[in-house]
Amino acid sequence: MKKRALITGASSGIGREFARIHAKKGGDLVIVARSEDKLNLLKKELSEKYGTEVKVIVKDLSQPDAAKEIYDEIINDNIEVDFLINNAGFGGRGLFYERDWEKDFAMINVNIVALTALTRFFLPRFVERNSGRILNVSSTAGLLPGPLQAVYFATKAYVTSFSYAIAEELAGTGVTVTALLPGATATQFSSTAGLEKTDLFKKAYSPFDVALKGYNGMLKGKLNVIAGVGISQRIQLALIPFSPKKIVMKQMKNMQKIRE
Repeated sequence: MKKRALITGASSGIGREFARIHAKKGGDLVIVARSEDKLNLLKKELSEKYGTEVKVIVKDLSQPDAAKEIYDEIINDNIEVDFLINNAGFGGRGLFYERDWEKDFAMINVNIVALTALTRFFLPRFVERNSGRILNVSSTAGLLPGPLQAVYFATKAYVTSFSYAIAEELAGTGVTVTALLPGATATQFSSTAGLEKTDLFKKAYSPFDVALKGYNGMLKGKLNVIAGVGISQRIQLALIPFSPKKIVMKQMKNMQKIRE
């Protein structure tokens, strides 16, 4: 029987690559994003290339009822979801006290609220049938504070902590939760967040490579997967808990300043 994956933020970047990878492996899809045109183009591509059954749901996850509406539509259509890939998310650069609160509020809704709600809605079905995979896209940003991206870094810290906690709660149920922690990745994220001219995104990794590593880690039931990070960056991340916080924060702030 084909496995069906529900992927949020599927219209571009890592989410689109998740959809392509899953379709290539013979799975069916429910793809979610705001852009109907992009979703329909992806549906056409995957249907013609792999014979994949693709359901499109156009939804703005910053809206408070979006997750419930997605879940209700899935249930009403008698669709069974095997893999839940909570990929949708966005960031934004700037001093917290100067940033548009509505944008940060929307960020919290997408990065935290929608992800948590979708996980809560689908988990009971997964547990009941003793099978299911959840992949929550976090970030290496969640491992440290991020001056000039204070809210984004904090939302990803939540995603990582939440994923680890419920993974342990689900031990022995046949259901697994994996947190994917990408480093800088070459997607629309950097331009949307205003980061393309910062040192943080000087070297960005392929969204396909990041998605493939995360997808395979999910299938294996890994607790976490770090992707798009070089050896030197891995060493730096490993040293963060032992480094003075003020020095770490100053370094992160400098990395997120716009290069002249």
